[in-house]
Amino acid sequence: MVSTRGDKEVRVTRIGESGLKEMDRVALEEPLQLVVDGHPVAVLMRTPGNDEELAAGFLWTEGIVSSQEEIARIDLEAKENHALVFLADGVEVDFGRLTRHLFSASSCGLCGKASIEAIASLHEPVAGGPVFPESVLLEAPGALRAAQATFEETGGLHASAVFDRQGKLLVLREDVGRHNALDKVLGWALLNGSDLSNSFVLMSGRLSFELMQKALAGRIPLVAGISAPSSLAVEFARESNQTLVGFLRPPRFNVYAGIERVKMQ
Repeated sequence: MVSTRGDKEVRVTRIGESGLKEMDRVALEEPLQLVVDGHPVAVLMRTPGNDEELAAGFLWTEGIVSSQEEIARIDLEAKENHALVFLADGVEVDFGRLTRHLFSASSCGLCGKASIEAIASLHEPVAGGPVFPESVLLEAPGALRAAQATFEETGGLHASAVFDRQGKLLVLREDVGRHNALDKVLGWALLNGSDLSNSFVLMSGRLSFELMQKALAGRIPLVAGISAPSSLAVEFARESNQTLVGFLRPPRFNVYAGIERVKMQ
């Protein structure tokens, strides 16, 4: 039986305990074919759910669209595991600008410093400010974990959550892929016309270069993670004027770039 939260039951043999076959829950992972005006763009290995947001967020962070108005509609019903995107009249797309390979695995990302210039050319650095209190950052991991319903069942999903300056959770999405979870959050913002320039995003896993560039596309000034950043993530954050917080595990965290946005108490 498939759960609406993106998990399903499977049979498992527990070694070191009873040794009996029992039922457990695992995260769903299925392909989503993204087609834009009849052009196959990518196959995203994702956890089903919020597919409209995933498609919109992917197109935004890849530089294919720059606003909600450029997307006429997204059809998820015509064909199973397909997102058929129809752009507004007059929107021209250079599909050669896509930064991912046609097949995109749930754990993949961009690699190499040569990619930084291509991505940076799509999005300007974020503006200075705002400032986020230390206490707000330290409270965010608890709020993120409390809202991860499917993770509690499976232990197998990443999460991205956006908070405002007062620490209010605005949106959270889970997925087997770190970048998919962030694309869903950004797609939510794009489709709802939400301005994220005074918010911060917290992610459950490692912070990579690709995640930083997606946050930049969404104009998010502060990116935080429970785990470590990569060297390219740090370099990109400094070039894009973003604040990068890693190892956000109360009562401490590390600031790798943009310390001026963190108000210490």
